[in-house]
Amino acid sequence: MGLFTRKPLDLLLAEAADNEKGLKRTLSGGALIALGIGAIIGAGLFVQTAAAAAQSAGPSVTIGFILAAIGCALAGLCYAELSSSIPISGSAYTYTYATQGELLAWIIGWDLVLEYAVGAATVGIAWSEYLNNLLVEVLHMKPIAYQWCHSPFQVSPDGVRGIMNIPALGIVTLISLLLIKGVHESALVNNLIVIVKVTIVVLIIVLGWGYINSSYHVPYIPPPSKYVDHEGVSHNFGGILGILGAAGTVFFAFIGFDAVSTAAQETKNPKKAMPVGIMGSLLVCTVLYILFAHVLTGLVPLEFFRDPNKGGEASVVAAIRAGMPAGYSWLSKSVTVAILAGFSSVILVMLLGQSRVFYSMSRDGLLPAVFSKVHPKFKTPYLGNLVILILVGAFAAFIPGSVVGHMTSIGTLFAFILVCAAVIILRKSAPDLPRQFRTPLVPLVPILGIIACALMIFGLGWENWLRLIVWLLLGFIIYFGYSRRRSKLNNLK
Repeated sequence: MGLFTRKPLDLLLAEAADNEKGLKRTLSGGALIALGIGAIIGAGLFVQTAAAAAQSAGPSVTIGFILAAIGCALAGLCYAELSSSIPISGSAYTYTYATQGELLAWIIGWDLVLEYAVGAATVGIAWSEYLNNLLVEVLHMKPIAYQWCHSPFQVSPDGVRGIMNIPALGIVTLISLLLIKGVHESALVNNLIVIVKVTIVVLIIVLGWGYINSSYHVPYIPPPSKYVDHEGVSHNFGGILGILGAAGTVFFAFIGFDAVSTAAQETKNPKKAMPVGIMGSLLVCTVLYILFAHVLTGLVPLEFFRDPNKGGEASVVAAIRAGMPAGYSWLSKSVTVAILAGFSSVILVMLLGQSRVFYSMSRDGLLPAVFSKVHPKFKTPYLGNLVILILVGAFAAFIPGSVVGHMTSIGTLFAFILVCAAVIILRKSAPDLPRQFRTPLVPLVPILGIIACALMIFGLGWENWLRLIVWLLLGFIIYFGYSRRRSKLNNLK
Protein backbone atom coordinates (compact mmCIF):
# COMPACT_ATOMS: atom_id res chain seq x y z
CA MET A 1 0.00 0.00 0.00
CA GLY A 2 1.41 3.39 -1.02
CA LEU A 3 0.95 7.04 -0.17
CA PHE A 4 -1.77 7.47 -2.77
CA THR A 5 -3.80 4.39 -1.94
CA ARG A 6 -7.49 5.22 -2.17
CA LYS A 7 -10.06 4.05 0.32
CA PRO A 8 -12.49 1.77 -1.57
CA LEU A 9 -15.96 3.25 -2.06
CA ASP A 10 -17.67 0.03 -1.00
CA LEU A 11 -15.83 0.21 2.33
CA LEU A 12 -16.88 3.84 2.83
CA LEU A 13 -20.51 3.10 2.03
CA ALA A 14 -20.47 0.06 4.33
CA GLU A 15 -19.25 2.30 7.16
CA ALA A 16 -22.02 4.78 6.40
CA ALA A 17 -24.62 2.00 6.60
CA ASP A 18 -23.29 0.59 9.88
CA ASN A 19 -24.80 2.91 12.46
CA GLU A 20 -25.61 0.23 15.04
CA LYS A 21 -22.63 1.22 17.16
CA GLY A 22 -21.88 4.55 15.50
CA LEU A 23 -23.36 8.01 15.28
CA LYS A 24 -27.12 8.50 15.56
CA ARG A 25 -29.12 9.87 12.58
CA THR A 26 -31.31 12.70 13.91
CA LEU A 27 -30.93 15.69 11.53
CA SER A 28 -33.37 16.74 8.78
CA GLY A 29 -32.81 18.97 5.74
CA GLY A 30 -34.26 21.95 7.63
CA ALA A 31 -31.98 21.32 10.58
CA LEU A 32 -29.00 21.21 8.21
CA ILE A 33 -29.95 24.59 6.68
CA ALA A 34 -30.15 26.03 10.19
CA LEU A 35 -26.76 24.48 11.06
CA GLY A 36 -25.29 26.05 7.93
CA ILE A 37 -26.76 29.48 8.69
CA GLY A 38 -25.64 29.08 12.29
CA ALA A 39 -22.06 28.56 11.16
CA ILE A 40 -22.06 31.18 8.40
CA ILE A 41 -23.64 34.26 9.98
CA GLY A 42 -21.24 35.28 12.73
CA ALA A 43 -17.81 36.80 13.06
CA GLY A 44 -17.38 37.16 9.31
CA LEU A 45 -20.46 39.29 8.70
CA PHE A 46 -20.24 41.45 11.80
CA VAL A 47 -16.47 41.98 11.80
CA GLN A 48 -14.94 41.20 8.40
CA THR A 49 -17.35 43.40 6.40
CA ALA A 50 -15.98 46.59 7.93
CA ALA A 51 -12.38 45.31 7.73
CA ALA A 52 -12.70 44.49 4.01
CA ALA A 53 -14.29 47.86 3.27
CA ALA A 54 -11.57 49.76 5.16
CA GLN A 55 -8.55 47.84 3.90
CA SER A 56 -9.45 46.61 0.43
CA ALA A 57 -12.56 47.70 -1.44
CA GLY A 58 -14.60 50.48 0.17
CA PRO A 59 -18.29 50.18 -0.84
CA SER A 60 -17.40 47.62 -3.52
CA VAL A 61 -17.00 45.11 -0.69
CA THR A 62 -20.43 43.96 -1.93
CA ILE A 63 -18.72 42.79 -5.15
CA GLY A 64 -16.18 40.98 -2.96
CA PHE A 65 -19.09 39.18 -1.28
CA ILE A 66 -20.48 38.23 -4.69
CA LEU A 67 -17.12 36.80 -5.81
CA ALA A 68 -16.72 34.89 -2.56
CA ALA A 69 -20.28 33.59 -2.89
CA ILE A 70 -19.62 32.43 -6.47
CA GLY A 71 -16.54 30.52 -5.32
CA CYS A 72 -18.51 29.00 -2.44
CA ALA A 73 -21.46 28.13 -4.68
CA LEU A 74 -19.21 26.33 -7.17
CA ALA A 75 -17.56 24.41 -4.34
CA GLY A 76 -20.96 23.91 -2.69
CA LEU A 77 -22.32 22.16 -5.78
CA CYS A 78 -19.35 19.79 -5.57
CA TYR A 79 -19.89 19.26 -1.84
CA ALA A 80 -23.57 18.52 -2.51
CA GLU A 81 -22.76 15.75 -4.99
CA LEU A 82 -20.09 14.16 -2.82
CA SER A 83 -22.05 14.35 0.44
CA SER A 84 -25.13 12.80 -1.19
CA SER A 85 -23.03 10.06 -2.82
CA ILE A 86 -20.79 9.29 0.17
CA PRO A 87 -22.99 10.13 3.21
CA ILE A 88 -20.36 9.64 5.90
CA SER A 89 -18.64 11.88 8.45
CA GLY A 90 -15.41 13.56 7.48
CA SER A 91 -16.40 16.00 4.74
CA ALA A 92 -13.52 16.93 2.41
CA TYR A 93 -11.19 14.48 4.19
CA THR A 94 -13.42 11.50 3.34
CA TYR A 95 -13.97 12.60 -0.26
CA THR A 96 -10.24 13.09 -0.80
CA TYR A 97 -9.43 9.67 0.69
CA ALA A 98 -11.83 8.03 -1.78
CA THR A 99 -10.56 9.89 -4.84
CA GLN A 100 -6.99 11.11 -4.37
CA GLY A 101 -5.39 8.79 -1.84
CA GLU A 102 -4.28 8.70 1.77
CA LEU A 103 -1.52 11.33 1.70
CA LEU A 104 -3.75 14.00 0.21
CA ALA A 105 -6.55 12.92 2.55
CA TRP A 106 -4.23 13.46 5.51
CA ILE A 107 -3.21 16.86 4.14
CA ILE A 108 -6.83 17.97 3.83
CA GLY A 109 -7.77 16.54 7.23
CA TRP A 110 -4.86 18.40 8.81
CA ASP A 111 -5.77 21.47 6.79
CA LEU A 112 -9.35 21.38 8.11
CA VAL A 113 -7.96 21.96 11.61
CA LEU A 114 -7.29 25.52 10.40
CA GLU A 115 -10.92 25.92 9.45
CA TYR A 116 -12.67 24.28 12.37
CA ALA A 117 -10.46 24.22 15.48
CA VAL A 118 -8.47 27.40 14.86
CA GLY A 119 -11.61 29.08 13.51
CA ALA A 120 -13.59 28.13 16.63
CA ALA A 121 -10.86 29.52 18.88
CA THR A 122 -10.67 32.74 16.85
CA VAL A 123 -14.42 33.27 17.10
CA GLY A 124 -14.26 32.47 20.82
CA ILE A 125 -11.77 35.31 21.24
CA ALA A 126 -14.09 37.67 19.33
CA TRP A 127 -16.97 36.47 21.56
CA SER A 128 -14.95 37.53 24.58
CA GLU A 129 -14.43 41.03 23.16
CA TYR A 130 -18.14 41.50 22.45
CA LEU A 131 -19.03 40.24 25.94
CA ASN A 132 -17.28 43.30 27.33
CA ASN A 133 -19.25 45.48 24.93
CA LEU A 134 -22.46 43.88 26.26
CA LEU A 135 -21.45 44.44 29.88
CA VAL A 136 -20.58 48.11 29.35
CA GLU A 137 -23.02 49.35 26.69
CA VAL A 138 -26.09 47.23 27.34
CA LEU A 139 -25.98 46.16 30.97
CA HIS A 140 -24.03 49.25 32.17
CA MET A 141 -21.66 47.14 34.23
CA LYS A 142 -17.92 47.26 34.64
CA PRO A 143 -15.95 45.42 31.94
CA ILE A 144 -13.90 42.33 32.71
CA ALA A 145 -10.36 43.32 33.70
CA TYR A 146 -8.02 43.47 30.69
CA GLN A 147 -5.65 40.82 32.01
CA TRP A 148 -8.48 38.26 32.33
CA CYS A 149 -9.89 38.65 28.81
CA HIS A 150 -6.63 38.86 26.80
CA SER A 151 -3.71 36.56 26.08
CA PRO A 152 -0.24 36.95 27.64
CA PHE A 153 0.98 38.22 24.24
CA GLN A 154 -1.28 41.29 24.37
CA VAL A 155 -0.64 44.59 26.17
CA SER A 156 -3.21 47.36 26.64
CA PRO A 157 -2.47 51.03 25.76
CA ASP A 158 -2.06 51.55 29.53
CA GLY A 159 0.66 48.91 29.73
CA VAL A 160 -1.45 46.12 31.29
CA ARG A 161 -0.40 42.69 30.03
CA GLY A 162 -2.98 39.97 29.51
CA ILE A 163 -2.85 36.75 31.53
CA MET A 164 -5.66 34.54 30.28
CA ASN A 165 -8.81 34.95 28.20
CA ILE A 166 -11.31 33.41 30.59
CA PRO A 167 -14.55 34.30 28.68
CA ALA A 168 -13.20 32.72 25.46
CA LEU A 169 -12.27 29.55 27.34
CA GLY A 170 -15.66 29.55 29.04
CA ILE A 171 -17.77 29.69 25.88
CA VAL A 172 -15.68 26.98 24.17
CA THR A 173 -16.13 24.76 27.25
CA LEU A 174 -19.92 25.26 27.45
CA ILE A 175 -20.46 24.51 23.77
CA SER A 176 -18.18 21.46 23.87
CA LEU A 177 -20.25 20.04 26.74
CA LEU A 178 -23.43 20.70 24.78
CA LEU A 179 -22.03 18.80 21.80
CA ILE A 180 -21.15 15.86 24.03
CA LYS A 181 -24.78 15.75 25.21
CA GLY A 182 -25.95 15.20 21.62
CA VAL A 183 -26.10 16.66 18.14
CA HIS A 184 -29.91 16.80 18.25
CA GLU A 185 -29.88 18.96 21.39
CA SER A 186 -27.12 21.09 19.87
CA ALA A 187 -29.22 21.60 16.74
CA LEU A 188 -32.22 22.77 18.80
CA VAL A 189 -30.09 25.39 20.58
CA ASN A 190 -28.60 26.41 17.24
CA ASN A 191 -32.08 26.88 15.72
CA LEU A 192 -33.05 29.36 18.45
CA ILE A 193 -29.81 31.30 17.96
CA VAL A 194 -30.32 31.38 14.18
CA ILE A 195 -33.80 32.90 14.61
CA VAL A 196 -32.40 35.66 16.84
CA LYS A 197 -29.45 36.69 14.70
CA VAL A 198 -31.22 36.48 11.33
CA THR A 199 -33.98 38.68 12.74
CA ILE A 200 -31.41 41.29 13.82
CA VAL A 201 -29.62 41.21 10.44
CA VAL A 202 -32.94 41.72 8.62
CA LEU A 203 -33.83 44.62 10.95
CA ILE A 204 -30.48 46.33 10.23
CA ILE A 205 -31.09 45.99 6.48
CA VAL A 206 -34.72 47.17 6.56
CA LEU A 207 -34.34 50.00 9.08
CA GLY A 208 -30.90 51.13 7.93
CA TRP A 209 -31.83 51.29 4.25
CA GLY A 210 -33.63 54.61 4.73
CA TYR A 211 -30.49 56.22 6.21
CA ILE A 212 -28.04 55.29 3.44
CA ASN A 213 -26.03 58.33 2.30
CA SER A 214 -25.47 57.75 -1.42
CA SER A 215 -22.36 59.96 -1.37
CA TYR A 216 -20.59 57.32 0.72
CA HIS A 217 -20.94 54.93 -2.23
CA VAL A 218 -19.11 57.25 -4.66
CA PRO A 219 -16.91 56.02 -6.23
CA TYR A 220 -18.38 52.57 -5.80
CA ILE A 221 -15.14 50.95 -6.99
CA PRO A 222 -12.28 53.15 -5.69
CA PRO A 223 -9.24 53.66 -7.96
CA PRO A 224 -6.24 51.39 -7.21
CA SER A 225 -3.97 52.59 -4.40
CA LYS A 226 -2.05 51.41 -1.34
CA TYR A 227 -3.54 51.70 2.12
CA VAL A 228 -1.39 51.37 5.25
CA ASP A 229 -3.43 50.60 8.37
CA HIS A 230 -2.76 51.79 11.93
CA GLU A 231 -0.54 48.74 12.55
CA GLY A 232 1.66 49.61 9.57
CA VAL A 233 0.41 46.78 7.34
CA SER A 234 0.08 47.66 3.64
CA HIS A 235 -3.02 46.62 1.63
CA ASN A 236 -3.99 46.77 -2.04
CA PHE A 237 -6.97 49.13 -2.00
CA GLY A 238 -9.45 49.66 -4.83
CA GLY A 239 -9.54 48.29 -8.36
CA ILE A 240 -9.48 44.59 -9.18
CA LEU A 241 -6.80 43.69 -6.63
CA GLY A 242 -8.75 45.46 -3.90
CA ILE A 243 -11.91 43.54 -4.73
CA LEU A 244 -9.98 40.24 -4.80
CA GLY A 245 -8.48 41.12 -1.42
CA ALA A 246 -11.95 41.92 -0.09
CA ALA A 247 -13.25 38.60 -1.44
CA GLY A 248 -10.46 36.75 0.36
CA THR A 249 -11.22 38.65 3.58
CA VAL A 250 -15.01 38.28 3.56
CA PHE A 251 -14.66 34.65 2.51
CA PHE A 252 -14.29 34.05 6.25
CA ALA A 253 -17.95 35.11 6.46
CA PHE A 254 -18.96 32.09 4.36
CA ILE A 255 -16.92 29.53 6.26
CA GLY A 256 -19.27 27.02 7.79
CA PHE A 257 -21.59 25.88 5.02
CA ASP A 258 -19.19 23.02 4.30
CA ALA A 259 -19.39 21.98 7.96
CA VAL A 260 -22.89 20.77 7.12
CA SER A 261 -21.30 17.91 5.17
CA THR A 262 -19.41 16.70 8.25
CA ALA A 263 -22.77 15.74 9.80
CA ALA A 264 -23.73 13.42 6.92
CA GLN A 265 -23.58 10.33 9.10
CA GLU A 266 -26.01 11.90 11.59
CA THR A 267 -28.56 12.98 8.96
CA LYS A 268 -31.84 11.30 8.13
CA ASN A 269 -32.01 10.62 4.38
CA PRO A 270 -28.66 12.35 3.70
CA LYS A 271 -28.84 11.85 -0.08
CA LYS A 272 -31.69 14.36 -0.25
CA ALA A 273 -31.03 16.44 2.85
CA MET A 274 -27.34 17.20 2.20
CA PRO A 275 -27.75 19.18 -1.05
CA VAL A 276 -30.69 21.08 0.49
CA GLY A 277 -28.71 21.94 3.62
CA ILE A 278 -25.54 23.03 1.83
CA MET A 279 -27.02 25.08 -1.02
CA GLY A 280 -29.98 26.37 1.01
CA SER A 281 -27.85 27.86 3.79
CA LEU A 282 -25.43 29.34 1.25
CA LEU A 283 -28.22 31.01 -0.75
CA VAL A 284 -29.93 32.56 2.28
CA CYS A 285 -26.69 33.96 3.67
CA THR A 286 -25.43 35.35 0.35
CA VAL A 287 -28.56 37.50 -0.11
CA LEU A 288 -28.34 38.78 3.47
CA TYR A 289 -24.61 39.51 3.16
CA ILE A 290 -24.84 41.64 0.03
CA LEU A 291 -27.73 43.71 1.41
CA PHE A 292 -26.05 44.07 4.80
CA ALA A 293 -22.75 45.27 3.30
CA HIS A 294 -24.57 47.80 1.10
CA VAL A 295 -26.37 49.28 4.10
CA LEU A 296 -23.33 49.28 6.39
CA THR A 297 -21.04 51.10 3.93
CA GLY A 298 -23.82 53.63 3.28
CA LEU A 299 -24.36 54.59 6.92
CA VAL A 300 -20.88 56.07 7.52
CA PRO A 301 -17.92 57.21 5.37
CA LEU A 302 -14.95 54.95 4.62
CA GLU A 303 -12.71 56.83 7.07
CA PHE A 304 -15.04 55.76 9.88
CA PHE A 305 -14.05 52.10 9.44
CA ARG A 306 -10.37 53.03 9.28
CA ASP A 307 -10.51 54.60 12.74
CA PRO A 308 -9.22 51.90 15.14
CA ASN A 309 -11.51 53.29 17.85
CA LYS A 310 -14.62 52.80 15.69
CA GLY A 311 -13.84 50.21 13.02
CA GLY A 312 -12.72 47.36 15.25
CA GLU A 313 -14.70 44.44 16.61
CA ALA A 314 -17.73 46.62 17.42
CA SER A 315 -17.77 48.43 14.06
CA VAL A 316 -21.38 47.51 13.27
CA VAL A 317 -22.61 48.85 16.61
CA ALA A 318 -20.59 52.06 16.14
CA ALA A 319 -21.88 52.55 12.57
CA ILE A 320 -25.52 52.23 13.68
CA ARG A 321 -24.97 54.83 16.40
CA ALA A 322 -23.22 57.23 14.03
CA GLY A 323 -25.41 56.77 10.95
CA MET A 324 -28.89 56.33 12.40
CA PRO A 325 -30.98 58.53 14.77
CA ALA A 326 -30.64 58.18 18.52
CA GLY A 327 -34.03 56.51 18.64
CA TYR A 328 -32.42 53.40 17.20
CA SER A 329 -30.09 52.87 20.14
CA TRP A 330 -32.12 49.74 20.93
CA LEU A 331 -31.00 48.33 17.59
CA SER A 332 -27.30 48.79 18.36
CA LYS A 333 -27.85 47.05 21.70
CA SER A 334 -29.71 44.23 19.97
CA VAL A 335 -26.80 43.86 17.54
CA THR A 336 -24.46 43.18 20.46
CA VAL A 337 -26.78 40.42 21.70
CA ALA A 338 -27.16 39.00 18.17
CA ILE A 339 -23.41 39.01 17.62
CA LEU A 340 -22.79 37.10 20.85
CA ALA A 341 -25.48 34.61 19.85
CA GLY A 342 -24.06 34.42 16.34
CA PHE A 343 -20.55 33.77 17.56
CA SER A 344 -21.88 31.02 19.84
CA SER A 345 -23.55 29.14 17.00
CA VAL A 346 -20.45 29.50 14.80
CA ILE A 347 -18.33 27.95 17.55
CA LEU A 348 -20.90 25.17 17.93
CA VAL A 349 -20.86 24.15 14.26
CA MET A 350 -17.07 24.48 13.95
CA LEU A 351 -16.48 22.26 16.97
CA LEU A 352 -19.02 19.81 15.58
CA GLY A 353 -17.18 19.77 12.26
CA GLN A 354 -13.76 19.31 13.86
CA SER A 355 -14.87 16.41 16.04
CA ARG A 356 -16.45 14.62 13.06
CA VAL A 357 -13.36 15.03 10.87
CA PHE A 358 -11.17 13.67 13.68
CA TYR A 359 -13.73 10.88 14.20
CA SER A 360 -13.29 9.75 10.60
CA MET A 361 -9.49 10.08 10.67
CA SER A 362 -9.35 8.08 13.89
CA ARG A 363 -11.49 5.27 12.44
CA ASP A 364 -8.98 5.07 9.59
CA GLY A 365 -6.09 4.78 12.05
CA LEU A 366 -4.53 8.13 11.14
CA LEU A 367 -5.27 9.54 14.60
CA PRO A 368 -5.46 7.82 18.02
CA ALA A 369 -8.58 5.74 18.76
CA VAL A 370 -9.72 8.20 21.44
CA PHE A 371 -11.18 10.46 18.75
CA SER A 372 -13.61 7.79 17.48
CA LYS A 373 -14.86 6.37 20.79
CA VAL A 374 -18.63 6.94 20.92
CA HIS A 375 -20.56 7.54 24.15
CA PRO A 376 -22.86 4.54 24.83
CA LYS A 377 -25.83 6.77 25.71
CA PHE A 378 -25.38 10.06 23.83
CA LYS A 379 -23.92 8.46 20.67
CA THR A 380 -21.38 11.27 20.28
CA PRO A 381 -17.55 11.09 20.06
CA TYR A 382 -17.30 12.46 23.59
CA LEU A 383 -13.63 11.76 24.30
CA GLY A 384 -12.68 13.40 21.02
CA ASN A 385 -14.78 16.42 21.98
CA LEU A 386 -12.91 16.64 25.30
CA VAL A 387 -9.49 16.48 23.63
CA ILE A 388 -10.57 19.14 21.11
CA LEU A 389 -11.89 21.23 24.02
CA ILE A 390 -8.44 21.19 25.59
CA LEU A 391 -6.70 22.15 22.34
CA VAL A 392 -9.18 24.83 21.24
CA GLY A 393 -9.62 26.12 24.79
CA ALA A 394 -5.85 26.56 25.22
CA PHE A 395 -5.64 28.49 21.97
CA ALA A 396 -8.62 30.69 22.89
CA ALA A 397 -7.26 31.37 26.38
CA PHE A 398 -3.62 32.11 25.58
CA ILE A 399 -3.19 33.12 21.90
CA PRO A 400 -4.33 36.43 20.32
CA GLY A 401 -6.96 36.10 17.58
CA SER A 402 -4.89 38.23 15.20
CA VAL A 403 -2.15 35.58 15.06
CA VAL A 404 -4.17 33.31 12.79
CA GLY A 405 -5.89 36.11 10.87
CA HIS A 406 -6.50 34.75 7.40
CA MET A 407 -5.15 31.25 8.07
CA THR A 408 -8.68 29.93 8.57
CA SER A 409 -9.72 31.29 5.17
CA ILE A 410 -6.70 30.03 3.26
CA GLY A 411 -6.99 26.57 4.81
CA THR A 412 -10.66 26.36 3.83
CA LEU A 413 -10.02 27.58 0.28
CA PHE A 414 -7.38 24.87 -0.13
CA ALA A 415 -9.91 22.27 1.04
CA PHE A 416 -12.48 23.57 -1.45
CA ILE A 417 -9.99 23.16 -4.31
CA LEU A 418 -9.47 19.48 -3.46
CA VAL A 419 -13.22 18.90 -3.15
CA CYS A 420 -13.79 20.35 -6.63
CA ALA A 421 -11.03 18.10 -7.98
CA ALA A 422 -12.60 15.10 -6.21
CA VAL A 423 -15.83 15.44 -8.21
CA ILE A 424 -13.94 15.29 -11.52
CA ILE A 425 -11.89 12.28 -10.41
CA LEU A 426 -14.88 10.38 -8.99
CA ARG A 427 -16.90 10.90 -12.19
CA LYS A 428 -14.08 9.11 -14.04
CA SER A 429 -13.19 6.44 -11.48
CA ALA A 430 -16.75 5.57 -10.34
CA PRO A 431 -19.17 6.58 -13.11
CA ASP A 432 -21.86 4.15 -11.89
CA LEU A 433 -21.90 5.39 -8.28
CA PRO A 434 -25.51 6.34 -7.34
CA ARG A 435 -25.71 10.13 -7.15
CA GLN A 436 -28.84 11.65 -5.61
CA PHE A 437 -27.53 15.07 -6.63
CA ARG A 438 -25.27 15.67 -9.63
CA THR A 439 -23.08 18.74 -9.99
CA PRO A 440 -24.07 20.35 -13.31
CA LEU A 441 -21.66 20.93 -16.21
CA VAL A 442 -18.81 18.72 -14.98
CA PRO A 443 -15.88 19.35 -15.40
CA LEU A 444 -16.63 23.07 -16.07
CA VAL A 445 -18.21 23.87 -12.68
CA PRO A 446 -15.46 22.15 -10.60
CA ILE A 447 -12.74 23.80 -12.71
CA LEU A 448 -14.34 27.23 -12.24
CA GLY A 449 -14.56 26.48 -8.51
CA ILE A 450 -10.84 25.69 -8.40
CA ILE A 451 -10.03 28.93 -10.26
CA ALA A 452 -12.28 31.05 -8.04
CA CYS A 453 -10.77 29.63 -4.83
CA ALA A 454 -7.22 30.01 -6.19
CA LEU A 455 -7.91 33.68 -6.99
CA MET A 456 -9.08 34.30 -3.42
CA ILE A 457 -5.95 32.58 -2.09
CA PHE A 458 -3.92 34.89 -4.33
CA GLY A 459 -5.76 37.87 -2.87
CA LEU A 460 -4.71 36.92 0.68
CA GLY A 461 -1.02 37.59 0.01
CA TRP A 462 2.26 35.69 0.33
CA GLU A 463 2.45 35.94 4.13
CA ASN A 464 -0.56 33.65 4.41
CA TRP A 465 0.79 31.29 1.74
CA LEU A 466 3.93 30.93 3.86
CA ARG A 467 1.91 30.20 7.01
CA LEU A 468 -0.06 27.53 5.17
CA ILE A 469 3.17 25.89 3.96
CA VAL A 470 4.60 25.84 7.50
CA TRP A 471 1.35 24.34 8.82
CA LEU A 472 1.39 21.62 6.15
CA LEU A 473 5.05 20.79 6.88
CA LEU A 474 4.10 20.21 10.51
CA GLY A 475 1.33 17.92 9.28
CA PHE A 476 3.80 15.93 7.17
CA ILE A 477 5.95 15.35 10.27
CA ILE A 478 2.96 13.89 12.15
CA TYR A 479 1.84 11.78 9.17
CA PHE A 480 5.20 10.17 8.48
CA GLY A 481 6.05 9.91 12.18
CA TYR A 482 2.74 8.40 13.37
CA SER A 483 -0.18 8.10 10.98
CA ARG A 484 1.31 6.21 8.04
CA ARG A 485 2.49 3.31 10.21
CA ARG A 486 -0.90 3.03 11.93
CA SER A 487 -3.12 3.48 8.89
CA LYS A 488 -5.67 0.65 8.71
CA LEU A 489 -5.76 0.82 4.93
CA ASN A 490 -1.96 0.59 4.63
CA ASN A 491 -1.90 -2.35 7.03
CA LEU A 492 -4.41 -4.43 5.11
CA LYS A 493 -2.92 -7.74 4.08
